[in-house]
Amino acid sequence: MNRRTLLRAAAATVVVTACGSPAATPGGTATKSPSPSPTPLPTGSKATVELANGGSFAFTLRPDKAPQTVGRFVEKSKSGFYNDKIFHRVEDWVVQGGDPLGTGTGGEKVPSEYNDLSFKLGSVGIARGQDPAINNGSQWFVVKKDSTFLDKQYTNFGIVTSGMEVVNAIKIGDKIKTIKIE
Repeated sequence: MNRRTLLRAAAATVVVTACGSPAATPGGTATKSPSPSPTPLPTGSKATVELANGGSFAFTLRPDKAPQTVGRFVEKSKSGFYNDKIFHRVEDWVVQGGDPLGTGTGGEKVPSEYNDLSFKLGSVGIARGQDPAINNGSQWFVVKKDSTFLDKQYTNFGIVTSGMEVVNAIKIGDKIKTIKIE
């Protein structure tokens, strides 16, 4: 067999392998089965955070702006994941909690979900590390003053509607008793 014939045979084998054997799909091309519909994410319109030391605050959820983020937050809240988690970061402009390790280093990595909501007083967002494409799957925060420098840098998924005075009084180590979703 000469070199040209060998190359043609090899090319034909590659084409048949890539496209499938004509005998495998008589009468035309094969069609793929439709993909199963993804399981709908849990949702809600309001979260009420009760603290172990008393007091509560509520915020509106924005599944229209951050559906994956709201879905994860609702699922974790309903499962009791956040119960007894601490607020590990408290500064003059932010409180942050939800870390399974309590140190600010725990939680899974998930895709970021940026939107056009501005981080005004009481906005609720999701923490992230150095890579802006990756959010933390557990840690969330509330800004205690306008923090528009976070706009389109962090996922905003809600805004406090009552109890901002409770948010302002949170101290490092304060525990979440429960988060109720409506």
